Amino acid sequence: MNIRLYHPNSIAENTSELLSKEHTHYIVNVMRLKRGSTINFFNKDGEWKSEIIFLEKNRVEVKFLEKIKKASSLSYIELAICLVKKNPMENILQKATELGVSKIIPIVSERTEVKELNHDRAKKIVTEATEQSNQFKPPEISQIIKLKDFINNINGSSKLFFADINSKEKLKKTDIEENNLKILLIGPEGDFSPAEREIILQNKNTIPFSISKNILRSDTATISALSLLCYPFDL
Repeated sequence: MNIRLYHPNSIAENTSELLSKEHTHYIVNVMRLKRGSTINFFNKDGEWKSEIIFLEKNRVEVKFLEKIKKASSLSYIELAICLVKKNPMENILQKATELGVSKIIPIVSERTEVKELNHDRAKKIVTEATEQSNQFKPPEISQIIKLKDFINNINGSSKLFFADINSKEKLKKTDIEENNLKILLIGPEGDFSPAEREIILQNKNTIPFSISKNILRSDTATISALSLLCYPFDL
């Protein structure tokens, strides 16, 4: 079994390092590895094969043996998502990470019922999803922002892909071929208010599109829309 663990700090071949309490607990108590076992550590610079050279209950030291993978290119896709309840929000964090977004922006809108996000829990979810999905860098999770402020802060060169239940337009492959920043906006359960839709559509870089003729839950809409943006082969 190939175990991959995220290591945010820099790594150099033929150096050794004591692991964090979290990684030590995982290796000793969850995976029950032994001295001499191998683990892969990764970060934004690539992936390294390592060996456990010291192991006790509360102390694990590894040696980084060799770099086995170079980091892949960074994603140009970000997800701006109106906060939803705990279980669907955690599903969104996990699946958005698996699909390769580089940043997740939690938004509060007029009809958003949830106003807070446990950032520590969110970071743990995206880190584990990064480890599982063979990627190199967990997505950044921004601080919560109000919808109006989010729209006003969008960079002029970015494209805002608005998953709009009122749109009849399908996403076009030509809309997403350029290597500029793409931001996917998903609304709350109950959709945006008419005033909010007007603000979103007034942005010159907004591309409204329809995901389905059915009304989708936020987590389903996120997965469907991101699949189109990340893998537009069938458009």
